[in-house]
Amino acid sequence: MKLSFIKETPLKIPYTTANVIGMLVNRLTAMLEEMAAARPIVVVCVGTDRSTGDSLGPLIGTSLSKYRSPHFSLFGTLENPVHAMNLDDTLIEINRRFHKPFVIGIDACLGQVSSVGSIQVGVGPVRPGAGVNKDLPPVGDIHITGIVNVGGFMEYFVLQNTRLHLVMKMADIISLSLFTAIANNAHITTSVLEQTAASDNT
Repeated sequence: MKLSFIKETPLKIPYTTANVIGMLVNRLTAMLEEMAAARPIVVVCVGTDRSTGDSLGPLIGTSLSKYRSPHFSLFGTLENPVHAMNLDDTLIEINRRFHKPFVIGIDACLGQVSSVGSIQVGVGPVRPGAGVNKDLPPVGDIHITGIVNVGGFMEYFVLQNTRLHLVMKMADIISLSLFTAIANNAHITTSVLEQTAASDNT
């Protein structure tokens, strides 16, 4: 799958779709293979556990942290969330610690009624705070967002009154899909390096 195709067609899929995890894994694996190369992968899950709707990111981060994978670094969990107050410092720390990191930005967002429950994957950063008129720095070379509720009116109240069931179901799907894609990419990268080393030795 070529990057130009990925850029033209961001994926948007309801979490209730039959093969939602397989479709997300395929898209994310292709994006990582095309774009991440040998760069360190850093996952930034934006949000806060003080708001049900805005807890999607930290829930995903907490799920990912349980894998204890060496193939990516993680910022943003329920215990240590990345939110409006520390986002700038977090991004500075990431760029200090990692050389040319490939950042995956994850956040909840608001949308149209028909889109609630949809998961979006696309090239370019997520823009935290846009739904509640906050001016925060963009995050990510690619983004994953979950549309948790309806936007356009009393956004803070809407986020506070989002169903936890929906947020947790979406968090489970996104975390499993992303971990699988990163593991796939690590396997692909290792195979390419081994093949290159073998050909150098012949």
